Amino acid sequence: MNYTIEKSTLEDLPEIFKRYEAAADFQRTKKKVVVWPSFDPALVEKEILEGRQWKLVQNNSICCVWAIAFNDPQIWEERDKDPSVYIHRIATHPAARGQQMVKKIVDWAIPYAKKKKKTHLRLDTLGNNTRLIEYYQSAGFDFLGMFPIKNTKGLPDHYHTAPVCLFEIKL
Repeated sequence: MNYTIEKSTLEDLPEIFKRYEAAADFQRTKKKVVVWPSFDPALVEKEILEGRQWKLVQNNSICCVWAIAFNDPQIWEERDKDPSVYIHRIATHPAARGQQMVKKIVDWAIPYAKKKKKTHLRLDTLGNNTRLIEYYQSAGFDFLGMFPIKNTKGLPDHYHTAPVCLFEIKL
């Protein structure tokens, strides 16, 4: 199916938060999975205004949203020195599950990161969610392992509850 990847706009905020809530609802159905908290709307608004909140649109519907960052020192610590694009909060519409949204994001993000002169594409998740770890690996990410976060001050609440799983693609 045809789709486009576009920067999110402030008008997308209600749909973005619907995707986040659907993701949290899905997480609640799984055993031993860290559930996303409610995210601060000011955080998402800031990402939109900075051009770092993205959406995948198919048939005039926002199927998936995510945010990017260009540094992430609290989570990646010493590895953050590598010029990277960090993908955060991938949230897929329930009707679009199973359509390989992360693979589509990777297909977009690799040339995007190279254009920005980055050497790595990275993402993280929390806890020992083996199915999600395998899914990210199937999308091309190398699983680097699970690590404790030394400083969670200022991070969203769910980062305070479990070790972080780190993933990267070297470009």
